[in-house]
Amino acid sequence: MKFDPMAAAIDWLDAYRAGDIDAILEMYSDVAVVECRCSNVTIIGKEGLQAFWEQRLKDYPVSDLDNLKSSGSGIMISYIAREGVVDATLEFDSDGRIARLRCGPSK
Repeated sequence: MKFDPMAAAIDWLDAYRAGDIDAILEMYSDVAVVECRCSNVTIIGKEGLQAFWEQRLKDYPVSDLDNLKSSGSGIMISYIAREGVVDATLEFDSDGRIARLRCGPSK
């Protein structure tokens, strides 16, 4: 079965919307990089992701999908959060796990 990055991005948003931290963390590679402009943090590796996501689920709950499209080497998924629309670009490794997440307020 071929990996579908758009479907994976939707799965990520669904897990985020449900507050399913275990499902979210399972989607990341062990050496993932997260660059979050909402919180002004950069996290490298899975160890820091748990604390990041626990706080993120509290501070930035998500409601609905705003947009989904290919973007360079990844998928850009825009979603509606409490503070407005957030753009997140997900890049995947060869195993279909998130290798890099860049997110921040929509421009």
